[in-house]
Amino acid sequence: MKDLRQHYSVLIIGGGQAGLSVSHYLQAQAIDHLVIEKHSLMHSWQSARWDSFTLVTPNWQCQLPDHPYDGDDPKGFMKRDEVVAYLDRFATKVQPPALEGVAVNRVSLNSNGKYEVKSSAGEFSADQIVVASGGYHLPIIPRMAERLPDRLFQLHSAEYRSPEQLPEGSVLVVGSGQSGAQIAEDLHIAGRKVFLATGDAPRVARQYRGKDVVEWLDEMGYYEMSVDQHPLREGVRDNTNHYVTGRDGGREIDLRKFALEGMELFGLLEEYRNGDFIFRDNLQANLDHADSVYCNINQRIDAYIASQGIEAPPAPEYTPCWEPTQERSALNLVDAGISAVIWCIGFRPDFHWLDASVFNGQGHPIHKRGVTQQPGLYFIGLPWLHTWGSGRFSGVAADAEYLVERIKAYQRQQDAALQPLSEQALA
Repeated sequence: MKDLRQHYSVLIIGGGQAGLSVSHYLQAQAIDHLVIEKHSLMHSWQSARWDSFTLVTPNWQCQLPDHPYDGDDPKGFMKRDEVVAYLDRFATKVQPPALEGVAVNRVSLNSNGKYEVKSSAGEFSADQIVVASGGYHLPIIPRMAERLPDRLFQLHSAEYRSPEQLPEGSVLVVGSGQSGAQIAEDLHIAGRKVFLATGDAPRVARQYRGKDVVEWLDEMGYYEMSVDQHPLREGVRDNTNHYVTGRDGGREIDLRKFALEGMELFGLLEEYRNGDFIFRDNLQANLDHADSVYCNINQRIDAYIASQGIEAPPAPEYTPCWEPTQERSALNLVDAGISAVIWCIGFRPDFHWLDASVFNGQGHPIHKRGVTQQPGLYFIGLPWLHTWGSGRFSGVAADAEYLVERIKAYQRQQDAALQPLSEQALA
């Protein structure tokens, strides 16, 4: 990056697909800006995905600005290295003015209405700030982890790469969300003995009545539904993602099927005491909840097919393939031969470096389609920023284009406010 200067119209904090999408539209509007990235552009896709990772949405949904999916398998699911290559091609197209390997330590608004940015590369200022660092910052690991024996290998899902990374022995996977379910499957396929502590994550079919479920939902307008239109309103942002996989061409994940094949399922992990993991007696409830969401989505598709008079294969009847005979509330670490624990219970946001009164009690930014109540401060790349597609490759372009229009409008407003002062100075 050459010719760095101190002040920019816009500073973008974060160099992932969201930040570069904003850069794309800012360049189209000839608005000067700088992208500041703590690591390297698209870093998280290279460093925070396991070896067998695939997208869970079909490739055709990859619609970054002027960079749709460019491969030969639109209904397939790109593997991790293919996603990285796709994003690298996007970065090459955008050619953002970027400063890589630079950490932002503080962003604050000064008395002149300008943003001051302190970073590991020095100080900058800007008229407007776009926070594009996502919302998954601090891996959540419970305090009980401190009491587990030192010999036990522990890691968070963000650090997991492959079964070979773990010592020999059984593995306890904690959490059955998108990452937990897929990592448990990865270990299960590799022949490892897996104990899975479930949560209340929902699941979804992969194929239903002749199409991928994502294709049905897209056709039904679900990915265009805004937060304001959703029955839960802002509460939808707290929902756990449905578990499903794009592995081996795509398939659904049924934890009950895993149980038939030897994976041992438990309810929510609550405690570790005297060598035992203690679980809540809610395995049956967790499985039933996941299935109820699964069936509800299928029923909505059924209703859409009927209302539109679409010819489609008949709806299959769902019958659970396995039921727990009893709830098991304890599992002894030694007796189970557990050598590793993988924590798949999510992340916490960390915006400690941003001095702005725009956060709720959980540390999440309060915004309207990425626009905060603090003038000139925006967010992008968050789940359900505006629609279900906002946290995916399918919706980030629309979010970025919208924010750049707001940035441009704010810039015009500021220029208009300064114009009378400049005219007075000339008089």
